[in-house]
Amino acid sequence: MMRLGCCYYPEHWPEEIWADDARRMVEMGLTRVRIGEFAWSRIEPQPWRYDWGWLDRAIDTLHAAGLGIILGTPTATPPKWLVNKMPDMLAIDAQGQERRFGSRRHYCFSHLGYRGECARITAALAERYGNHPGIVAWQTDNEYGCHDTIVSYSESAAQGFRRWLERQYQDVAALNTAWGTVFWSQEYRSFAEIDPPHLTVTEPNPAHVLDYRRFASDEVVTFNRLQVDLLRSGSPGRDIVHNYMGFFTEFDHHAVSRDLDVATWDSYPIGFLEQFWFGRDDKLRYARQGHPDIAAFHHDLYRGCAKGRWWVMEQQPGPVNWAAHNPAPLPGMVRLWTLEAAAHGAELVSYFRWRQAPFAQEMHHAGLLRPDSVDDVGAHEARAAAGDLAVLGDLGPPPKSVALLFSYEAAWLFEAQPQGRSFRYMELVFAFYSALRQLGLDVDILPSGAPLDGYKLVVAPSLPILDPALTERLTGLGVPVLFGPRSGSRTRDFQIPEGLPPGPLRDVLPITIPRVESLREGLVEQGDGFTVARWFEHVETALEPEIAVQDGRGIVYRQGALRYLAGWPDAALLERLLSMMASESGVAVTMLPCDIRLRRAGDMTFAFNYGPEPVDITDFVGAPLIIGDRLLPSTGVAAWRD
Repeated sequence: MMRLGCCYYPEHWPEEIWADDARRMVEMGLTRVRIGEFAWSRIEPQPWRYDWGWLDRAIDTLHAAGLGIILGTPTATPPKWLVNKMPDMLAIDAQGQERRFGSRRHYCFSHLGYRGECARITAALAERYGNHPGIVAWQTDNEYGCHDTIVSYSESAAQGFRRWLERQYQDVAALNTAWGTVFWSQEYRSFAEIDPPHLTVTEPNPAHVLDYRRFASDEVVTFNRLQVDLLRSGSPGRDIVHNYMGFFTEFDHHAVSRDLDVATWDSYPIGFLEQFWFGRDDKLRYARQGHPDIAAFHHDLYRGCAKGRWWVMEQQPGPVNWAAHNPAPLPGMVRLWTLEAAAHGAELVSYFRWRQAPFAQEMHHAGLLRPDSVDDVGAHEARAAAGDLAVLGDLGPPPKSVALLFSYEAAWLFEAQPQGRSFRYMELVFAFYSALRQLGLDVDILPSGAPLDGYKLVVAPSLPILDPALTERLTGLGVPVLFGPRSGSRTRDFQIPEGLPPGPLRDVLPITIPRVESLREGLVEQGDGFTVARWFEHVETALEPEIAVQDGRGIVYRQGALRYLAGWPDAALLERLLSMMASESGVAVTMLPCDIRLRRAGDMTFAFNYGPEPVDITDFVGAPLIIGDRLLPSTGVAAWRD
């Protein structure tokens, strides 16, 4: 059965209330507590002078109450004395400005001296607490990359990039060829001449930018691995995790997760709705719920990162403080988010935070308790969710149905050269995912190299760099496969492939794309009941289009089980296309009301109502309900066994 927990900061509160806090956590149904991820200045107030006493007592107090402790390494917040000791450890942003001390994440991943200090504090923690019976897991650092801190342009990063390039290319002549540096007389005589791609007069070479993004991502991988190796050695048998963020593509989470036991993420559906690309109507309709697919999208994304094991490390329990506008969740939403995570296979949902802080930057970020220690709304809903989970019992694994292929490298490539300001990879992927969910389908979001046996259909919203082995593997699956726009449009060196896009896909789907258009808002291609906006590709082929726009130009082409979508689709086109594919694969679709979502776990089916009004779900329910009602209220959850 999924566990519940919370994030706790004993260093923020008088020691005399710790035991009562722990007692109240257990009474609320919580069994896990995360601590320590921001506590470096209290653990080591002076260089090499550790103060373990307070942390010893906090860990012992929480353990004595029956709580399993997830202990964070504090490397996201290096103390001031360390910054003073090595000021060049600070990152440099794209404008050449130093990212200074005074908040958090003030370090450059490439600084070797800082890595040494991180290794030292991590080893010290593992030596002190590695075999403590209360420690059940470790969290490395906190939210890698938050506040735009993955890509640094410091001297440490520049030197690291040159070393990385030399390992990749061996010979600078090979780099010049790969990057096409003959263009604009950018040729280099040695790796030592190459700088990070920023502060250029106009856009830098896109191949240079893409390699810098690959380098920056690899720096996160090795930074994380340094801590993981020390924790595995010093604390064997404990899970090692990291907490990822929402709609975040600055590094390859699949690569980082290969060193972890569990992928976790921090779920703030209302803040993400406000922060990202969603339109005004959605932001108003779902202002207090979050879009119906935001939380689920990330559940399915991070479930695909660490061999299926994933947690919610931070669950929004009330209003947050960091979005442009911060409404409170509707009554019932914290419970809904919790049960939805369970339906998607989470092992843990941990609420952020136990008690709202009365000081510093997050004073307006709600917790389970108010600053005066009175239960806030989230506390009551956590109790209710704990009761529901006890009724539901153990849930089976999510079924294999639809595989959606996701690539962090694709996001970097399109950011480097979008060819249209509205072409956003994450938004395109989310549109495909949301369309699948509105058909009542269960989705796994996977890297392109993942095993795909057992899936009924495969969707790749866009894979600009296509491995020929992948196209061969997808062809051999014998299930419907869809490639979205710009798939196969670039080589690994960020060049147009020989023979034109879609590159290696042309061997199994005989189309050629000689020209593309990015379309401004209001400029669309009309189809029969749908429109194509933002992006439109001209296709040369002997194939007849399966779906065309009004003037006869094709937008969907098919050869056997493979399809190519030559433009940015609207919801109507996606529904039509994905419904056809589901029918071919024998997967039943359910045309859901706009606010209702379904999810299956083992033999259990869940329904969630994200809308502001009750919805009758009788048509979707085929068995007696275990929880919920057929007239599902706003923020309501129903569950039944098939």
